[in-house]
Amino acid sequence: MNPDTPLSPRPLHHLSDVRHRVLTSRQLRDHGVPGAAAAERCRPGGPWQQLLPGVFLLRTGPATSEERLHAALLYTVPRTQGPPARPGPGATTAAAREAAADPYGDAMITGAAALALYRFTSVPPLLSLDRIDVLVPRTRRLRATGFVRLVRASAPPRPRSLTGVPVAPVPRAVADAVAHLTDAATVRRLLTEAVRGGHCEAAALVRELTRARLLSRPYVVDAVDTLLAEGRAVSEGRLYDLVREYGLPVPLWNVDLRLPGGRHLGKVDAYWPEHSVALEIDSRPARQETDALWSEQFHKREHLERIGVTVVHVTPKKLRETPEQQAAVVRTALMASDDRDPAAYLVVLPR
Repeated sequence: MNPDTPLSPRPLHHLSDVRHRVLTSRQLRDHGVPGAAAAERCRPGGPWQQLLPGVFLLRTGPATSEERLHAALLYTVPRTQGPPARPGPGATTAAAREAAADPYGDAMITGAAALALYRFTSVPPLLSLDRIDVLVPRTRRLRATGFVRLVRASAPPRPRSLTGVPVAPVPRAVADAVAHLTDAATVRRLLTEAVRGGHCEAAALVRELTRARLLSRPYVVDAVDTLLAEGRAVSEGRLYDLVREYGLPVPLWNVDLRLPGGRHLGKVDAYWPEHSVALEIDSRPARQETDALWSEQFHKREHLERIGVTVVHVTPKKLRETPEQQAAVVRTALMASDDRDPAAYLVVLPR
């Protein structure tokens, strides 16, 4: 076959970006390149190479990280279905949109490769990864091959698009990365960066680790304890910033509230004694909360409000995403104190 001979009404020379440098055998057939011709071009000294079964790179030389990502995703596309073919130059806008939409089905990048795309510093660069984890529905009949490692899910999460590829949410990607780690220090760095870097909340991360049954590993449990402390510190820092940036009165931080005589009412993260307003950061760990824990927290709030203390609850997620709104909630509670009966006298102690 003469490589200069046009192969189809849609010749390959118009393909330029990565999605068109990396094609499946089905896509090549749509462009008039039969399997035998593709195999011929991948022979030693040929202009193409086969990256994975049924997935080809239409050039020589090492594949880039972006090309490897797209190849890994294309490998998971059912051979009978295939990704939509690239529309020709005269295609309508609607056809172009249809061809560009959802080219990988339910597959998405997860694990260390996904975290590299999220710019985590605690994972190796993409090009140095021996394996790219791809999350697929549990029902897909596929085998791991080459640099592709498959992760199966009965209910895949909704992906986020990064650099043109679907990527698992950070908590899921972290859990899938941790599943292949055995070094305690590496796990601790990874979990800490996820929270300290503002990529996700500690509770969401622990939920994913629980779902993946990783909390049975002692080194993961130890890292989670560090993670929860880290998440707590980050949330408290955001609360300090909220009070300062939105001009709220400075409260008493991290105190125990007691009735005269010593009866303990509970610990709160902030307390405004002049207004009888307490604030708690609701950062309960996502590990199986017991009925006793829920009951204790409910009764604490109920008791404080019965003696005239308004209790404001905020979550780490709301502190991160909607600080202005949370400041308005606190300010409203402080202003409303003028319309309430005075609270009972309380003893306030540092904790």
